[in-house]
Amino acid sequence: MNLIIVESPTKAKTLGKFLGSEYSVEATAGHIKDLPKSKLSIDIENNFKPDFVEVPKKKELIKKIKSEGKKAKVVYLATDPDREGEAIAQHVSEVLGPNSKFKRITFHEITKEALEEALANPHDVNKDLVDAQIARRVLDRLVGYKLSPLLWKKVRRGLSAGRVQSVAVRLIVEREREIEAFKSDEYWEIFSKVKSGDNKIKDFDVELVKVEGKVAAVKDKTEADKIISDLEKASYVVFDVRKKEVSKNPYPPFTTSTMTQAAARIFGWSSKKTMSMAQKLYEEGLITYHRTDSFNLSKQAVENARKYIEKEYGKDYLPPSPKFYKTSSKVAQEAHEAIRPTNLNSKLQTSNDRWGHDEEILYKLIWSRFVACQMNPSLYDETVIDIGANPGDYLLRVGGQIMKFDGWRKVIPAKLETEEVTRLPEVSKDEKLKLIKTWGEQKFTQPPARFN
Repeated sequence: MNLIIVESPTKAKTLGKFLGSEYSVEATAGHIKDLPKSKLSIDIENNFKPDFVEVPKKKELIKKIKSEGKKAKVVYLATDPDREGEAIAQHVSEVLGPNSKFKRITFHEITKEALEEALANPHDVNKDLVDAQIARRVLDRLVGYKLSPLLWKKVRRGLSAGRVQSVAVRLIVEREREIEAFKSDEYWEIFSKVKSGDNKIKDFDVELVKVEGKVAAVKDKTEADKIISDLEKASYVVFDVRKKEVSKNPYPPFTTSTMTQAAARIFGWSSKKTMSMAQKLYEEGLITYHRTDSFNLSKQAVENARKYIEKEYGKDYLPPSPKFYKTSSKVAQEAHEAIRPTNLNSKLQTSNDRWGHDEEILYKLIWSRFVACQMNPSLYDETVIDIGANPGDYLLRVGGQIMKFDGWRKVIPAKLETEEVTRLPEVSKDEKLKLIKTWGEQKFTQPPARFN
């Protein structure tokens, strides 16, 4: 019998589906060792050595792991592929003792293929990652236990300081001071609604961009009223028409930060909720590991995506060569993959009691982002029309795009990606236009936005 140790009971259950009778799986349900809360537990004078102890409520679990470990031929430490998972693997190895036959295995998706590959390529516990987790834990404890009492004394009881939260509070306070110090300035935007003679599009709006060859900067109502008065009397003539084809490339696959940002923008979710939903999807084997800062994709995943695109959407949507993305971050862990579905044919069924609406829409977002990243660009006909209004030497402008090929947007649901499209008439240079009306909109410069 071989023993596999993971963190999550759900992950253990999913792995159990792929394993034969020669394997058993146990879950630690998080850390089994930690710094005791009753004291600082860090020997500052001895190179900040931490005093990790077994978590009291995990005594029975640790006892069971020891018992199973003694009976096992090999103990595979299959905790998550990050510093927390590495630390848990280290602590399990310490609990089992130096004579235990343990091996570290890592995988970034919970699938049969990934598990088989991991079992075929075991390795040692990464001491650098373990040290990184210890350093983070020590910093958390030092900042929290040393600064919090100072806050109780100087500000009020019940407050806490933290390695991350205290820095975040400073950033928030600095931004709030910028907002309070901001002086708002008035400005005006001027528009005219015009009509082309015999066009199906009845009319369209153009915005004032230049006055006497200089960028329009209308600062108050008096100036705005004068310009509006001039424009109401002016003759409108098409000064220039510029057309070109533009393309928009797909977004790269999701990282943790871009996934949480997209979910916040589209669904209004907090980062905590997004990561909770992603955790469920990962543990059920539906997506790759969701804590990553890398755009990397496995060659097999890209090949599968290309086959899927050609089959479902046709060759017009498939680029001649695969698309690979690189992050600009110098500290990104390129060994990790971006977040993607493990099987493009997997569909979540909300009728299944295990899945709710939230898991379904996040999965669809991840699925569509991954497939889209391997598709051809979307193509647009872009038109910019410049209109002269005289007398007064005013230049007004409007721009618009019409999609001619959807490309990667084929797989992006309308609810997940919206664009306002301005439809413009066919006009030619020197064509005279009819004025419908002119108006101004008062605006004020805005302070920096609060963080969200």
